[in-house]
Amino acid sequence: MFTLKKQSSQSGARLGLLTTAHGKVETPVFMTVATHGVVKHLTTEELRELEVPIILANTYHLLLNPGIETLKQAGGLHHFMNWEGPILTDSGGFQVFSLTGRRIHSHNLVKLTADGVYFNSPRDGRRYYLTPELSLDMQVASKVDIAVALDECLALPASLAKVRQSVERTTAWAKRAKAHYLSLPEPKPLLFGVIQGGVSRKWREQSLSEVVALDFDGYNIGGLSVGETTAEMYEVLEWLEPLLPHNKTRYLMGVGYPDNIVEAVRRGVDMFDCVIPTREGRHGRLFFWQPDRHFIDETGKVREFYQIKNIRNSSFAQLDEPVNPYSRLPILRSYSLSYLHYLYKIGEPLGCRLASLNNLEFYYDLMALIREAIKNNEL
Repeated sequence: MFTLKKQSSQSGARLGLLTTAHGKVETPVFMTVATHGVVKHLTTEELRELEVPIILANTYHLLLNPGIETLKQAGGLHHFMNWEGPILTDSGGFQVFSLTGRRIHSHNLVKLTADGVYFNSPRDGRRYYLTPELSLDMQVASKVDIAVALDECLALPASLAKVRQSVERTTAWAKRAKAHYLSLPEPKPLLFGVIQGGVSRKWREQSLSEVVALDFDGYNIGGLSVGETTAEMYEVLEWLEPLLPHNKTRYLMGVGYPDNIVEAVRRGVDMFDCVIPTREGRHGRLFFWQPDRHFIDETGKVREFYQIKNIRNSSFAQLDEPVNPYSRLPILRSYSLSYLHYLYKIGEPLGCRLASLNNLEFYYDLMALIREAIKNNEL
C-alpha cells in the first residue's frame, strides 16, 4: 500500500508511493479539500486539469447532507461527484467536537459517552449518533479509498487531564474501529488511525505506541493546528518522527501554509490537507512565488519563498498582466490581474474561481518542487 522510495540524507523528508483502489499517489502530497463532495467554485474537470492526485471529503458533512442513502444510491462518492481519482474521508470527529459548547434552545449540541457521541445538526437540530463503527460504515458505504478511524480531537490549550482522556478514548475507539474493519467484507478502503496527545510528549508517545500497535494502513497526526504555536507543532513532529513506522504513510491533518508544509516534510510527514488555498482564494488573497522559487536558504533554513497578496488592493486595478503567465491553465494565462480585481469589486463568483485555481496550482507546484528537492538531497 505504501512504498518508501527515498529517505533524505539532509532531514526526515521522504519520497513515497501510496497505492489506492483509484490510483497511485506520489508523496509528499497535498490533498485538496472537497468537504461536501465539492471543491468550492471548482469542477472536477478543473481538478483534473491541475493534476490533483487525491482529494479529501468530510464524513460529518456528508452524513448531514446528502446522507448515506443518497450516496449508496449513487454508487458511492466517486460517481456522485464525477471524480475518478483517490478520495480520503476523515472520520467526522473533528467537526462533531468543534460543536462542543454550542447550544440551540438552551440544549448542548454535543453529548459525549464512552460508546460514541450524540450531536445535533446546527442546521436543523436533527439528532445524530456517531460511533467508531458507524463512522467507518459511512465511509465504506461511500466507497472511498482511505477511511479514518474516529478519534477525540481537543482544542488547545487543554489540561493534562483532558489530554489523557482524549488519548484513552482515541485508543479505545481505534481498537473498535479496527475490529469492525476486520469484520467487513472486501472490497474496503485503507484505514488510517489517529495519534492524539496535544503538546504533551508523554501522551503523544503513548498515543503513538497504542495506535501503531493496532497496525493501521497509515497514521494521522491529529490535534495540531488547533491552537498551539507553530514551534510547538514542529516540536511534536520531531518527537514522533523517529517512532513512526517507516513503511506506513504519515498524514498531518489540517496543515497548512506553504512554509508549514515544507517544515513538516523535513520532519517526516507524507500527506497534508487544508482549506487554506481555496479559503484564501475566496477572500481575494492569492499566493505568488518569489522570483527564484527557492524555499531553502544557504544555511539550510526555510526562507520566505512566497507572498500572499490581496487582489482587492487598488494597486491591482490597472495591472494588465496575466494572473499567472506560466500557468498550465489557459484561463489563468488569459485573464488579467486588473480584471480579477474588478470581479471582486463587483462580487462576481468567477473571481473566487480564478483565485482558487491560482492558489491550488501554487500548492501543487510546491509539492512537485518538494519531491524534486528530496530526490536531489536538497531538502
